[in-house]
Amino acid sequence: MRRRQFVLGGLSAGLGAGALPALARAPAKTTARAAIPFGAAMRVDLLRDDPDYRRAVLEHCQVLVGEGGLKWIDLRPAADRFVFDHPDRLLAFADAHGMQMRGHTLAWYAGMPKWTEAITTKQAAERALYEHIDTVVGRYKGRIPSWDVVNEAISDNPAIDKPMRPSLWQDLLGTQHIDMAFRRTAAVDPKAQLVLNDFGFENPTGQCRAKRTAFLRLVKELKDRGTPLHAIGLQGHLPGEKEIDREGLSRFVSELHGMGLAILVTELDVIDDKLPPDPAIRDEIVASRAQAFLQAIGDVVRPEVVLTWGISDKFTWVPIWFSRKDGLPNRPLPLDANYQPKPLMRVIKAFTGAKA
Repeated sequence: MRRRQFVLGGLSAGLGAGALPALARAPAKTTARAAIPFGAAMRVDLLRDDPDYRRAVLEHCQVLVGEGGLKWIDLRPAADRFVFDHPDRLLAFADAHGMQMRGHTLAWYAGMPKWTEAITTKQAAERALYEHIDTVVGRYKGRIPSWDVVNEAISDNPAIDKPMRPSLWQDLLGTQHIDMAFRRTAAVDPKAQLVLNDFGFENPTGQCRAKRTAFLRLVKELKDRGTPLHAIGLQGHLPGEKEIDREGLSRFVSELHGMGLAILVTELDVIDDKLPPDPAIRDEIVASRAQAFLQAIGDVVRPEVVLTWGISDKFTWVPIWFSRKDGLPNRPLPLDANYQPKPLMRVIKAFTGAKA
C-alpha cells in the first residue's frame, strides 16, 4: 500500500549498541518469552532518542523489523551506492537485546528511488534485482533469518484490475520476477526463511474474496514451479469499521498451510478513522477486530510470529492516509501515545501466550 512510502530516508540516525553473535539469542531480560514471538516495526532514531519508546520495545518485543532502512529508497540513493547505516544499527540493537530482526523488503512496487526510472529493459531490471539481492542478503547472511522477499504483488482489487500489481519488476519481467527474487535470495542465503507478504484478505467483501483467489492462484503456480517459497506474511492492516470474515479467512489460511507454507502476521494494526470518537469504545472495537483476525488464523495454524506496524499510537503511519475527520488522534496500535497498554495489547498477549 502507498501508506509506507512516507517512511523514506532520514531513518539512518546513529544508535550505539554492541553486537552479539547472531542467532545466539539469549532471552531478553526485560520481558518473558511469548509462546508465539511478538514484535513490531520500529525506527532507529526513536530507539536512540526516546527512552520511553526504547523501554516499551524492550518490555514487549522479541522480534523487530525496520519501518524503513531496507527498502530500496532508503538503501540506494544512487545506482552505485548502498547505505546500510539504519539496518546495521537496528540489527546491532536486536543482537544486543536478544531479539531477532526480520528483513523487509527486497522487491516492492513502491519506495523506489528516482534513479530506477532509468531501468527500462528486461536485462537492466534483471541485473538490478540480482545485484540488490546479492548485496543486501549477502551482507546479512545468517543474521537476518526471515525475509519478505516480495511485497504486495497482487493488485488491490483483482476483480476489477489485472491480478498482478504494476511495478518496475512486473512491467519489465512479468510474474517471473517473483520466481527470480525467491530463487536468488535462496541461493545467497540458503538457510533464510523466504516470505511472500501481502494484505487485504480478511473482510467479507467481493474485493477481499477476489484477492484471496488471485493470491492462491499465484502461490499455487509458484509452488508448482518449485519456487523456494517458505511462508506467507499476512499483514493485517484491518479496516476497523469492517467485520472479519472468519470463515473465509480461515479457509484461505488452510489452503495456504495445506501447500506446506508457514504463516506469519507481519504488520498488524487497526485503521480507526471511521470508528466512534470515544477512545474507550474505539479501543474495544480495535481489539475485537484484531482478536477475530488472529483467531481466524489460529483456528488453522499457529503463526510463527505476530508483528504490529509500530508499537505506540504516538508514532504510526495511519494518520498520514487515514486521519479522522473529527481531528482526534488515531489509536491503531497496542500502546497508546503515553506507551500504556490498550485492549489490543491484551488481545495480543492472550493470543501469543505471553504473560500479561
